[in-house]
Order: sequence, then C-alpha cells, then structure tokens
Amino acid sequence: MCAETTDESLMLQYAAGDAAAFETLYARHKAPLYRYVLRQVDNSIADEIFQDIWLKLIHARDDYQPSAKFTTWLYRIAHNRIIDFYRRQSIRPVDSNAAAIETTAERDCDQPEQRFESQDRIERLLSAITDLPREQKDAFLLREQAGLSLGEIAELTGVSFEAAKSRLRYAIQRLRRALEGTT
Repeated sequence: MCAETTDESLMLQYAAGDAAAFETLYARHKAPLYRYVLRQVDNSIADEIFQDIWLKLIHARDDYQPSAKFTTWLYRIAHNRIIDFYRRQSIRPVDSNAAAIETTAERDCDQPEQRFESQDRIERLLSAITDLPREQKDAFLLREQAGLSLGEIAELTGVSFEAAKSRLRYAIQRLRRALEGTT
C-alpha cells in the first residue's frame, strides 16, 4: 500500500473489498481518534465508543462517498456517537483521563524541577480543557486532535464558519487564562 494514497481513495478501495486499505486507514487514524474520544468521555466507556466508531465505519463503507475529507467524515461519526452516548445517559460529558494522555514534556526534561513544572502545566491544561463549555471543548479537540480546519469543524458540528471560529477562539482564550493562572 503506497504511503501517498489519500484516505478517501483508501476508503473507496476498502469499500471495493481491499482489507489492507482498511488496515492502513486504521493505522493512520487510531491514535488521534482514540485521544479525541478519550478526552470526551470517561475512561470506562472510551474503548467501547472507539470500537463502535470503527464498526460504524465498516458498516457504512458501501455508502461512502468522498464528498468531504475522510477525516471530517470519520470525526462526524465519532462526534455523533459521543453525542448519542450522552443523550442515552442523560449526563454531561466529563474528562477524567489525564493519566491516559502521553506527557512527552516529562520525557524531555532532564531536571526534576523542570519535570515538575512541566507536569503541573500539563495538569492545569487538562483541567482547563475539562472545564471548557461543551461546544468550545469540541471545537478545540477537533482542531488539535483531529487536525480539522475551521470549515470542517463548522460542517461537522452543524454551525456556521464564524460560530466555529468563535468557539475555538474562546476556548483558546480560556485555556491561556487558565495556564496563566487567571480567571
């Protein structure tokens, strides 16, 4: 399988019966998609939702049309699955997954003081992400975890480009204030 192959063409190949195309798609998107899910739901349900997203992709392969970027389509499935979960549960999203997030800064620090400061900053950031309003959190994670553009975020969440832009801007402002220690 050529590394240059687009996600859209891989999905079409998979729809045509090429199992290796699915394996390539899965390898490309499993880590960022899992992190996105993990930051949206509790650890205890993240694996189930993650697997359900891939099952939905498998079942939808025959109907797939590359009318949008593959990642937009994939994260729409994820977004909808997470929303469905919370609707069924009638609960507000939580984020208690700090332990599951890789802390590369910790590995990069040679000095214990730097490591402590880095870990403290990461914990404040994760806490601030948890405290974001749902719409802002979603926009931020879709941008940072999925690498989606503002237009793709707007399309996926069903809001205007300007609304998506505002949600992301407010999320970043709140996160900066939290990291600076102000409210």
